[in-house]
Amino acid sequence: MRMILITGAVVLVLSVAAITAETKTTLDGWVSDANCGAMVNATCAKECARDGVKLVFVNSDREVLHVANPDALKGYEGEHVEVEGKLDNGLLTVSSVKTVVEKPDKK
Repeated sequence: MRMILITGAVVLVLSVAAITAETKTTLDGWVSDANCGAMVNATCAKECARDGVKLVFVNSDREVLHVANPDALKGYEGEHVEVEGKLDNGLLTVSSVKTVVEKPDKK
């Protein structure tokens, strides 16, 4: 009986750890600043970042995600980007960033 309780406790702990673990993800969106949020404006984001306002990531649904390491987004202000990183309770930790090249409309 004791072994069953111990096994159950171990399974429970591992299940909770798996549920709360950070999720590695790739996201498509834009780099903005915390003041402008989803209203992405490259000029404003660059000026705000220069003034110390933190950079944020705006996903394709226009949700603003705060970034644990906003310096990783410097140089991409206002740009359409793809980021890789870990998302933990709405906080994004960026591991890589690359600019998304827009395809021209075929006419």
